[in-house]
Amino acid sequence: MDEKNLLAALKSGSEEGYRTLVDLYQAKVLNICLGYFPIHQDAEDLVQEVFVKLFSSVQQFRGEASLGTWVYRITVNKCLEMVRYRKRTKRMAFFQSLVGIDEQAMQVSSGQFDHPGVTLENKERTQLLYQHIEKLPEKQRTAFILSRLEGLSYQEICTIMELSLSSVESLLFRAKNNLKKTLRHYYEKQMI
Repeated sequence: MDEKNLLAALKSGSEEGYRTLVDLYQAKVLNICLGYFPIHQDAEDLVQEVFVKLFSSVQQFRGEASLGTWVYRITVNKCLEMVRYRKRTKRMAFFQSLVGIDEQAMQVSSGQFDHPGVTLENKERTQLLYQHIEKLPEKQRTAFILSRLEGLSYQEICTIMELSLSSVESLLFRAKNNLKKTLRHYYEKQMI
C-alpha cells in the first residue's frame, strides 16, 4: 500500500490501514522511545501512547510532510511530554518530602536499565551514555537521538524538528561536545 492509499485508509478508519501503519512504524517508534527511555517497558508503554495519538489525530494530518515525518514528529513530541512530566513529578516529590509528605507515594518507578540491543558486557557503559544523553538540553538530545540512535539524515531531522540545517548541525555539534566533556571524566578514571 503506497503512502497516499495508506493515508486514505487511515482517514476512513480502515483496520487494515491501522495495522499497516503499526507494521511499518512500530519498530522505528520503539527505537526512538528507547532513546529517551531505555527501560523497555517504559518505552513500550510510550509506543502505545504514540499510536493512540496517531490514530486520534490522523484527520488533522494535512500531508504537507511525509507520513513518516509526521510519525517521527509525534513520537518525539510524546517522548518530550513524558520527559517533562517525569521532571515535574520528581520536583513535586522533592517539595513534598520537604514538608513531610510520603515521598514514596509520589516517586516514578525507575526500573532497571533494559535496552534490548545492549550486550551484558556493554551494559554499564551504555547505561552511563544514556544517563548523560538524558542530561543534554532537550533539542540537543532530540537531534542526537534522531541522528545517532535512529540514523536519520540531517534533512530528515530538520523536517521533524522544524529547524534549519545549520541549526541541526549546531545542535549535534554541541551535543557531541557536551557528551565528550561529561564522559571524559569517566574514561580518565577507568584508565587509572
